[in-house]
Order: sequence, then structure tokens, then C-alpha cells
Amino acid sequence: MSAPAFGTLAVRTVEKPWGRDQLPAPFVAPYGKRIGEIWFEPVEEVFSLLVKYIFTSEKLSVQVHPDDAQAKALGEYDTGKEECWLVIDAEPGATLGIGFHGALGAEAMRAAALDGSIEDQLVWHPVQAGDFFYIPAGTVHAIGAGVSLIEIQQNSDITYRLYDYGRPRPLHLDKGMAVAKGEPYAAGLHRHLAPTGTVELARGPYFTAHRVEGLPDAALLAEYHGPMLVLPRRGEVELAGDVLRPGECAAAPSASAITFTPDGQSILVRAA
Repeated sequence: MSAPAFGTLAVRTVEKPWGRDQLPAPFVAPYGKRIGEIWFEPVEEVFSLLVKYIFTSEKLSVQVHPDDAQAKALGEYDTGKEECWLVIDAEPGATLGIGFHGALGAEAMRAAALDGSIEDQLVWHPVQAGDFFYIPAGTVHAIGAGVSLIEIQQNSDITYRLYDYGRPRPLHLDKGMAVAKGEPYAAGLHRHLAPTGTVELARGPYFTAHRVEGLPDAALLAEYHGPMLVLPRRGEVELAGDVLRPGECAAAPSASAITFTPDGQSILVRAA
């Protein structure tokens, strides 16, 4: 049996045509490259989780993800995709499209996807750094241009594109209609976070996440008593002799194995 793969996660830098050649600190795009995503490669101990940074210069497709049961029923994977977003930087006028202005039936949604009016049916939420959105499976959504965010998600790339602004990529309308919720996005699923302070980000069926200011208290140490991910957002943390800084991510056996600093800020994530 191999030793647990705890420690700093390998980084995958992903070029995208909708990515950016100038990234928010501490990231730097290689010369001539448009970086859309920075992934932290999953390891066995927390394989159900994936964390990445996303940087956009154009709107991403209007899309939807199934839950686990729907993914299996549609003959895809055993795992669907539920996710959440923490906006870390936003250009003036940046928006996220999430949910609809009103109820929208499957046939009306299909017609809107085919003629492009689905873009106008979405509610486009103005965003700024500190905005947080939980995106349950089945929620129709699109990330707008000029947004940088952290995405915490189930480790799955299953995506059904409903509309892609005329780009030459296939759509997945049959499967998308089977899982898409034609309804407004619940107001309680998004909020704006103060720049500092410990706060619970997400507690869903697949993962739990907190932003921790300084040192976690006893309750959080007990909450994160097993395998987890840690992302420094300000300052440093130490794990098994390795120092992690903003822009990095590590898998840890528990929160108690991490040395936090009083003036730091980190994001902790564990599987549900």
C-alpha cells in the first residue's frame, strides 16, 4: 500500500481562448498565453474534490451539470457536479449568469437555447471580490467576462452546454433538458463576504468549506478532523515542513496537522 499523498498539490495551468494574459496576484500568465484555469491535481485521499482558479476575458457557455443520480441514469459517470464560487477579482460591470427571471419549461428552454434568447432569460448578477455563490446541480449558469474566482467542486468534468454564443462546439440539449431546473436562483445561495473573518462558505451534500481567519478554533479543528484541502489566501501555512503561500493548495490529513499563522487567511475544504 502506497503512503498517503498528503502535501502540496501539483498545479495544472490550462490555456483557454476565453482566458486572460494578465492575472490577479500572485499568478502570472506565461508570455503569449491566455490562461483560463489553474487546477490543483486531485490525490487519492481527497479525490472527490477539485479546486481551481478561473479567469475569464469572455463569457463562458450557458451550461448545466447533473447530480450523481442523474449522471448515472444518463449513462455518464458515477459522479455529477455540484460547485461553488468565490469571486476574488472582478472588472467593472462583470457578471455571473445564474438561474432564470421566472419559471421556464423544458421546451421553452430548449427553444431559447436554440435561438440564443436563453442568454437574456438568465439573471446576470453584478459581482465584486468577496461575492460567494453556491451552485447546486441542475442550476443553469454562465460565468461572464472579467471575472476571477475560486471554484470548489466535485471532481467531475461533466458539463452539458446549452448555448455557446455561436462558437463551433457541440451542444448537449437532450441531456441538458433532462437535468436543468427552469427556475430562479435562490437568494439564500449567494451573499457578499466581509474581507476578514471566519465564515462557513458551503455545507452541501458533497463538500463543506470554510474561510478561516487566523487560527481555527476547536470547533473547526473538530470539523476538519480528516482528509481535507487547504488554500492559503493571505499569509502562509505550514504542512509537514512545507510552507504554502497564496496561489497554492495542499491535501492535509486534518486541520490539526496544519500550522496556521494569526495574521493569515485560508480556505478549508472537506468531502461531506
